[in-house]
Amino acid sequence: MKIIVEANIPYIKGLLEAFGEVEYLPAAEINAGTVKEADALFLRTRTRCDSRLLSGSRVRFIATATIGTDHIDPGYCRENGIAVYNAPGCNAPAVAQYVFAAIGNFLHGQSPDGLTLGVVGVGHVGSIVARWGERLGMRVMPCDPPRQRKEGGDFASLEKIAAEADIITFHTPLTVDGGDRTFHLADKAFLNSLKKCKLLINSSRGPVVDNSALLDAINGKKIEAAAIDCWENEPEINRQLLEKAFIATPHIAGYSSDGKKRATAMVLEAFCRHFNVKIDGIPHTDAPAAGADITSIRQVTESYDPLSDTARLKANPDKFEQLRNTYPLRPECR
Repeated sequence: MKIIVEANIPYIKGLLEAFGEVEYLPAAEINAGTVKEADALFLRTRTRCDSRLLSGSRVRFIATATIGTDHIDPGYCRENGIAVYNAPGCNAPAVAQYVFAAIGNFLHGQSPDGLTLGVVGVGHVGSIVARWGERLGMRVMPCDPPRQRKEGGDFASLEKIAAEADIITFHTPLTVDGGDRTFHLADKAFLNSLKKCKLLINSSRGPVVDNSALLDAINGKKIEAAAIDCWENEPEINRQLLEKAFIATPHIAGYSSDGKKRATAMVLEAFCRHFNVKIDGIPHTDAPAAGADITSIRQVTESYDPLSDTARLKANPDKFEQLRNTYPLRPECR
């Protein structure tokens, strides 16, 4: 068996060699030529898995050490017998940590008690964000149409969030078509409809928020501030928006040591199930996958400072990818 592993996946080196030839490659070197003789791929979001990469290859297993799968063409993989696995929820506590560190810094360390928090997308990440908001005394407005159709319950519409939320944070996957399309979910019309929003946060996928419209909303004072971790057209991000953003980071909201250990463990466990093998030494973490039970905003801001990451990106916008790939993994809030 030949296995290709993206070189920036941590905690994985040395664990697959018992099963065949393992090649560790930078994302930029993973292409149709390098994967042609591979049987299994371990990747991150930078590698687009579609016919251009996979046609004519031996690949039958793809594991992405990420929550999202929008870089993988599911139809092509399904039609060609390629199994796809991801790591749902692996970095959810880290993203929640990012969100509340942004909120805490925006509020200068003051409690968010009494503010209204709109949480758009209430899956692995959004559920923790909603729970933490409630623990800190916020009025939480969850918005998740797929869950609402399936479960019923007390969910808010996007329109109601636009009208009533002081802080809005996005945690949806990226979908470009269908009834639950999230591409430019926060578009010009949505941003112009905001009534009270002081802070908008995007740590989901870049195109969920129309970046040009967001810049106009900031300039037009429809919102006071934006915290942006996920951008359109990464790594060639909107430099004007970068300058205007209160928090601006290079897609690292989920980059905790605990989250990366969970992700690597999940894709290795998927490999074991798929090929009916056993791997010794799979990484583990004692940090709870459901996130810590926080009691104050200070507990979060003392665990992570997004302003230092912001300063680095604003000083080196041309090094977006380098800053992301060499990011020093942080511990999660405990």
